[in-house]
Amino acid sequence: MASFPPQRAETIDHDQNFKELISTFFLEFLELFLPDIARTIDPNSIRFLPQEYFADLVDGDEKIIDLLVEVKWAGQDTTFLFHLEAQSYSETKINRRMFYYLARLHQNYVKDIYPIVIFSFDQPYRAEQDTFKIEFPNLKVLEFRFHAIQLNRLNWRDYINSSNPVSAALMSKMKIAKRDRPKVKAECLRLLVTLKLDPAKTRLISKFVDTYLRLNTQEEQIFQAELDKIGVDQKEAIMQVTTSWEEKGMERGSRSIISIQLEQKLGQLPATLSDRISSLSPDRLSALAIALLNFNSIDDLNHWLEANG
Repeated sequence: MASFPPQRAETIDHDQNFKELISTFFLEFLELFLPDIARTIDPNSIRFLPQEYFADLVDGDEKIIDLLVEVKWAGQDTTFLFHLEAQSYSETKINRRMFYYLARLHQNYVKDIYPIVIFSFDQPYRAEQDTFKIEFPNLKVLEFRFHAIQLNRLNWRDYINSSNPVSAALMSKMKIAKRDRPKVKAECLRLLVTLKLDPAKTRLISKFVDTYLRLNTQEEQIFQAELDKIGVDQKEAIMQVTTSWEEKGMERGSRSIISIQLEQKLGQLPATLSDRISSLSPDRLSALAIALLNFNSIDDLNHWLEANG
């Protein structure tokens, strides 16, 4: 479930990054890490269920299920649920917490549940607990297990020849020696361009890789040298992908700055005006950045949008 360790400043929304990736490529995620299960479900039956809010019985606060997915067994009408959590930090009682969540979900849905945790932290490297037991000398009351995917214990080299888009993203969070960071980024993007996904999915993975493999100046030089080794066509495709992502990022930054400037000058903008500004083309946005210097009221912004929106 979405949660954060106490007194920890998060600069990256890990939960959102992983939820966006896995919900977009859920079947591919199963094919990569649970191929036997993936072959036995109906791929057309995948249905994402609404978020579940639970009072946490350990910490006393409220938690939100990361992903809850209903699927059918192939050739059957029987459904079951995947409960998936993205865990960005080590937690000693994650096994107990997952059992509590399983019990609540089973109570709510009365369906079989396949629990999965993706551990995405960089350290520690020790294996996280994936079992919760209640037993006595003469009676085993309970042995609950969830499927643990601990990325920092996986070797990125084992995935470079995969044709799976989830590999292209998650290699960036696997066990990587510091000297290999530029090479891994190049391999992630090389794999990405060979998949020939649509632009939105390509940008999603490119963004994910860039988030978790931010390179310094020296690493960037090594990265460029790695691109030189992979062939002209693939290098050009990779440069197009990274340029597209950078342009999108710059565009979003420009929209954010202009919105802040408008609100400082005119006050809180109505949602309808914010939506119209969000839909402006980059050229119109640049024109608005100049025009707003002469605005004195919301009416001035309205008139400009009527004439230029």
